[in-house]
Amino acid sequence: MELLTIGAFSKASRLSPKALRLYDELGLVTPARVDPVSGYRLYAPAQLERARLVAWLRRLGMPLTRIRAVCDLPPEDAAQEVRAFWERVEAETAGRRELATFLIGHLSWKEPIVPKQLQIRYAALSENGLVRESNQDVAYADSRLLAVADGFGASGASASAAAIEALKSVEALPAGDLLNVLDEAVEQAGRAVTGVSGTEESGTTLTAMLWTGSRLALVHIGDSRAYLVRGGEIFQITTDHTMVQAMVDDGRLTPEEAGVHPQRALLLKGLSNTDGTALASAPDIRLHDAEAGDRYLICSDGLSAVVPPEEVRRVISTVAEPDDAVRELVALAIAEGGPDNVSCVVADVGPAD
Repeated sequence: MELLTIGAFSKASRLSPKALRLYDELGLVTPARVDPVSGYRLYAPAQLERARLVAWLRRLGMPLTRIRAVCDLPPEDAAQEVRAFWERVEAETAGRRELATFLIGHLSWKEPIVPKQLQIRYAALSENGLVRESNQDVAYADSRLLAVADGFGASGASASAAAIEALKSVEALPAGDLLNVLDEAVEQAGRAVTGVSGTEESGTTLTAMLWTGSRLALVHIGDSRAYLVRGGEIFQITTDHTMVQAMVDDGRLTPEEAGVHPQRALLLKGLSNTDGTALASAPDIRLHDAEAGDRYLICSDGLSAVVPPEEVRRVISTVAEPDDAVRELVALAIAEGGPDNVSCVVADVGPAD
C-alpha cells in the first residue's frame, strides 16, 4: 500500500501539517507509519475519511475531546451526536442573539426630552376548561405587571402562583437598570418555584411584561405567548421554547406539522425544580417601545393551541374593551372543547389621563 506524505495528506484532508501533528499527539489521527530515522509521518489513503470528518467537526466548533468520541462511533450514532451538538449551539446562539439585541437597544436608547405620557388599560381571566379538575394557570394584570404562568407537574399550581408573586414584588423598573432588575426578578421567581415544588418534578412557564411608563419589558420562558397588535397587524413577539418549535426552526417540521405533533407540549425551557437551581435555561428578555393604540395579548397554550389563529386575531383586532376581549377568548377555548386550563391578559396602551 502506497502511503501519503504529511504534505500530500494535509492537502487531501484540508488539515494543516501543524494540525495533523497535534491530532497525532491527541490520538485523533494517528499516522500509519512514522519513519524511525527522520520521524516523518506517513498516512494511508484510507485515513482520509476520518481526517476529513475531524476537519469538518472542527469547522463546526466541536471540542477536540468530543470529536474523538464522535469519530469512534458508528455513522448513525455519530450523526445523532452531531445533531445534538448543533442543536445546543443553536440554542446558545439564539440566547446570545437575544441578549445582544437587548443590549444594543438598551445602550442606544435615550429617554425622550418630553417623556411620552402613556398608560395601560387591562383585563385578565383564567378558567379550568372542561377537562382539567384544577387550574394550574395564573393570569395577572395591574398597572405595572401583565403576566401569565402555566404550571405543570404535581405542584404546578403553586409554582405558577409563586412565579407571579415574585414578579409582583419588584418595586420599580428604571430603564437604566432594567437588565439587572429583570435578571434578579426571574432568579427570584425560579427560587420561589423550587421552594414550592418539593422533590417531584414540577414547574411553570412564565410570560410577563413590566410597564415602565413608556416601554414594556418582556420576560419569557416556556410556551405561553405574547402578541402585539399595532397598525392593524398582529405579531407574535415570543418564541415557544418547545421541542417542536426547535424542529420547525431547524427545518425538520412545518408549522402545520408542529401543531399536531404528539410531543408539541414538550418544553425545552421552563422554571422548574429539576436541576436544583429552578432555572432550567435563561429566559428571553427584551424591551418594547410602546405606542398609543398598541394592544398586547399574553396567553397560555390552553388558548393558543386550541383556538384557531384567525379567531384569536379577530377577537384582539376587533373587540374594543380588554374585559370583553378576555371573556370572548376564553369562551372560544371552551367552545373548542376546553381541553386545558385557559388564561389570557389583554392590555391596551393609550394616552394618560
